[in-house]
Amino acid sequence: MLLTSAGHEVAAVVGTGPEIVPALLEHRPDVAVLDVRMPPGFRDEGLRAARAAREEIPGLPVLVLSQYVEESYAAELLGGGSSGVGYL
Repeated sequence: MLLTSAGHEVAAVVGTGPEIVPALLEHRPDVAVLDVRMPPGFRDEGLRAARAAREEIPGLPVLVLSQYVEESYAAELLGGGSSGVGYL
């Protein structure tokens, strides 16, 4: 993996959006790196999980990645003066 080869420890890898928040609560990582579209629906599961994670773990830095150009996703995630959140 790219992160481990750069010397970072990967605390958890999940396969679906609903698994994200429980894994974050269990492992308490320094940062969460998520994809916007994840199984089961491949719509906005990662984005919803990012919002839920920030509610459950205030101050958690979240980087949301997407291969899709969705300005509405970025605006929704970054709105409200959120700090420690990135959309790439």
